[in-house]
Amino acid sequence: MDSSKLKKTNLSQEDLFNFSELFKLMKPRVMSLVIFTCAVGLLTAPNLVSTKDAIIGILLVSLGAGAAGALNMWYESDLDALMTRTCLRPIPTGKVNKNQALIFGVTLSIVSVVALDYFTNRISAAILLLTILFYVFVYTIWLKRRTPQNIVIGGAAGAFPPVIGWTIATGSLSIEPLAFFLIIFFWTPSHFWALSLYKSDDYKRANIPMLPITNGVESTKINIFVYSLLMLPVIIFPYLIDFVGLIFLIPSLLLTFYYNFLCFELYNYKKNKFNSKKAKSIFGYSILYLFLVFVLFLIDKIT
Repeated sequence: MDSSKLKKTNLSQEDLFNFSELFKLMKPRVMSLVIFTCAVGLLTAPNLVSTKDAIIGILLVSLGAGAAGALNMWYESDLDALMTRTCLRPIPTGKVNKNQALIFGVTLSIVSVVALDYFTNRISAAILLLTILFYVFVYTIWLKRRTPQNIVIGGAAGAFPPVIGWTIATGSLSIEPLAFFLIIFFWTPSHFWALSLYKSDDYKRANIPMLPITNGVESTKINIFVYSLLMLPVIIFPYLIDFVGLIFLIPSLLLTFYYNFLCFELYNYKKNKFNSKKAKSIFGYSILYLFLVFVLFLIDKIT
């Protein structure tokens, strides 16, 4: 093969590799949740949106979420290097440097917000900008290293995407998307505290003040159970405002009761100790739980 052709081939492979690593900075798993919840917010809104506009809007919101993820990894690269859960991320492994991550995150932030303003409406762009700024400055920079309540307050960032989906369709805010926000906001603490229980050594090594480290195992178990109980009024709320019917309410309550049961089992375990298997099952079920609740929003909408 001609040496120049070989050089071009190697260059293209290297570019593809770099793109792959940059994509990992965007936290694809988190982005998938953003895409789904944003789509639910959009599809349950009273206004019809063309398929093209819906896809553009959802993709831009997911880009904004990816931008926030990249900036989070840029700022927390020192912590990521200390934790087994995150040590293989692009910056700790040296596959992407911090300057690249910063430029990538800032550029994506600007592009996603400006494009969302152009293709949809000003309020959607404003909420997306608020989401990025809140996740980066309030959660990542201010709260994460300072307080065990980091995930409670910071959880607001993850609760905005379905609200943005709603505003993309309607161009306005109302009480209905508050239901989406409250569900994700009150779901987040028990979800992450279950993870922090069986990953507490990681958080301790990185000196991150998660609840099991600052307040102990027993306090964490109590908080997980209490926040699981708070999901009951939150799940009933969309029914009370006539946003959904019994098709949503009954199965959602059954899913919530089972979540309460799992969290109670964890709480009821030996004092100041926890069952690692149970904590993992709560973390895993919490993901399925949130997914099914949002699926039920869609089912209720089309029936």
